[in-house]
Amino acid sequence: ASPALSHRVFIVAVYNNQAYLAPGLDLDYQYQVPSPLDSASTFSASTLGGDQQISPDYHDISPRPAKRQKLGLPKPAKGTKNKSMPDVGQSAEAAVAAANKPKRVRTGCLTCRERHLKCDEGLPDCQNCRKSSRICKRGVRLNFIDTTVKSPPMISPTEDWKVKFQDESRDIASEYKGGLARYSHLDQTITPPREQLLEFSTRPMIIDPLMSVETNALPPIQHSAGPYSDGGLSVKQEIAPSRGTSRHHSLSGSSESFLVPPSTSYSNPPEQTLTQPNETRDYLNSPEEVLFMQVFVEEVGLWMDSMDSMKHFSRLLPFHSLGEPMLLNAFLACGARHLALVNPVYHEDKALYYYDTATTQLLRSLQNPDRDTVICATTAVILNVYEIMSERAMQRMNHIAGARALIKECGWSARSTGIGAACFWLNVGMELLSCLHFNWQVAWDPDQWGVDMDFQQETASGQEEVWVHRMLYIVGKIANFRASIPRFQEASPHDEQIRLQTRYAEWKRLKALCDSWNSNIPRTMHPMAYLYPAQTSSKSAFPEVWLIKRATIVGRLFYHTAMCLLPQINPIMSKDTKEMHDMQLSHAHQICGITAHVKDRGVASVALRSLAIAAECLVERREQEEVLDIFEKIRKETGWKVGFLHKELKLKWGWQEQDAAQQQMAAQQNSLAQFFPSTTQASATSLPPAPPQPPPRAMPSGILNPLLKTADFSLPNHPYQQYYQPPNLHQHHQFAHNYM
Repeated sequence: ASPALSHRVFIVAVYNNQAYLAPGLDLDYQYQVPSPLDSASTFSASTLGGDQQISPDYHDISPRPAKRQKLGLPKPAKGTKNKSMPDVGQSAEAAVAAANKPKRVRTGCLTCRERHLKCDEGLPDCQNCRKSSRICKRGVRLNFIDTTVKSPPMISPTEDWKVKFQDESRDIASEYKGGLARYSHLDQTITPPREQLLEFSTRPMIIDPLMSVETNALPPIQHSAGPYSDGGLSVKQEIAPSRGTSRHHSLSGSSESFLVPPSTSYSNPPEQTLTQPNETRDYLNSPEEVLFMQVFVEEVGLWMDSMDSMKHFSRLLPFHSLGEPMLLNAFLACGARHLALVNPVYHEDKALYYYDTATTQLLRSLQNPDRDTVICATTAVILNVYEIMSERAMQRMNHIAGARALIKECGWSARSTGIGAACFWLNVGMELLSCLHFNWQVAWDPDQWGVDMDFQQETASGQEEVWVHRMLYIVGKIANFRASIPRFQEASPHDEQIRLQTRYAEWKRLKALCDSWNSNIPRTMHPMAYLYPAQTSSKSAFPEVWLIKRATIVGRLFYHTAMCLLPQINPIMSKDTKEMHDMQLSHAHQICGITAHVKDRGVASVALRSLAIAAECLVERREQEEVLDIFEKIRKETGWKVGFLHKELKLKWGWQEQDAAQQQMAAQQNSLAQFFPSTTQASATSLPPAPPQPPPRAMPSGILNPLLKTADFSLPNHPYQQYYQPPNLHQHHQFAHNYM
């Protein structure tokens, strides 16, 4: 084919013996496909807009004979008709007839359908209806083929037969903008929203845990690990089922107590009656609420107040929650969650209900500019604690950034007192433990905390919490120093040396801060007793370090953690040198000695992360096994999930290689047993070595804490996007004045 001719022929397709022209060529006739031309047959294509001769290789796309004379085209040569081609005249007429046949419409009116007429689908009325003056009915008519109706099965009601109505109208309305506003006159009741209501910006990952028959009385079963752990409670009083209605979210009309395994799921609990914000209860009068509050005060509040001398969360705030339903539900959620962790009899459904209820009340409060910002911030901090206690923490991290943003909105810092200081130190402490795990930089720069770092010899006791705050600042600086280790060298050797010297000077400053802290702390923060392993009867591989006060234990654990991390991040000396190795091993033994013999469950949050850092320095198999036993003891006491720590430590210790070698040896013995069956019976049943599993995907390290980098309402992507309204600046906070 000639390339020059390709743009002259305006034929776009040939289908069913019909040739169709391009849209730009408007001719009033159709082309037919004749037989191919022979080598001597050509005709001019000037009519089609060109002066070229069509090559014989092309088919002669010529008009009908009736049109040839009109267009001035030459007659086709004789004998060029292909006898094998079908007669296209008849097929063309059939195609025209098929095209003119009326098609079945799908959008016609129902009136024409009833009259069995062809509807022209005119709007608003079709032509048939206009001519006959009929109503042009529109719509879809369904014809049901099978209309058999059977009587449904029915059980005759008995005396115990009850009917409960589940109202999900608020649940559905909450998913639409302004939907809940239509129920403002019915605010006496509330249904917690679905979890999808919280559309906060979080990414799925695993967070470091501070760390998932009807009877009328609970059997008192004692357990050495704790009053609420595996198997039962130490609450020896019989609690009868509640049939009344509590003013604070007790099950209305329930015929059984939640202290026993429920017969039905609480995934859709009935509506609860709320206490009005200005109504204060004298005391808790529901057995369920009493139980959950006791668990919170005696278990969860212990470690929440580990850096607070006034013990706000376990001693003061529970009384104030009697007049604050939002705060009370947050406390009950944490208590119910802890109970579900340590005792399989209890389920997480009740904890989820209290959590959803408190979250709903918090989100509604954030829409009110006249809200009490102190109550909102305190509630968000407690709900964040609940999320950390959850089995799948990061799937529920809805309040971690919100709590931080509300703390900043209240202006709380290290200089604050009362409830502001308690919430601040709890929040930054939880973030620091996570950053130590993931090797992140602390989102809130420790230099902006406002910590008083004037180290003077402390002679008076009772200021242990102040020194704990100072050590927390030092550990935060060390965490940032570790996460900012350069991954690449400078292009110039001179610049690289300058950077090393700068980082080494910072390292020595952090080391001097740790030494100064240890030298100036009060005597009450030093060990009361110290016994070497050979002096004890506990058969422990670690020394017994006796510290009396809880704040002292937390402070010493942070101190030894810092001294374990410093040798690992020395920019000049390797951690394998004798000086650095002895330094980290000595402080690792101190951490293990404290956690192995401590009986205070309120320090478990810090002990978990400190013990994990110290365990990486251990090399003896006996010490490593004892550390795993300590983790298991903490799991039984607190219920926190520590399985991932076992896997991480075994991987760093090289236990997988040792286990693989043992499995390979067992496989060899198994193969030998096939030839010598009498050697051993156990070898014949040994399992083949398991294939090595790929290591889990590591979290990105050396970055700013991604969970809290937008935790500020002044940023565009702040938390609580759909609910937050700026508060009035002159709002009076009676709550803050009562607990300062």
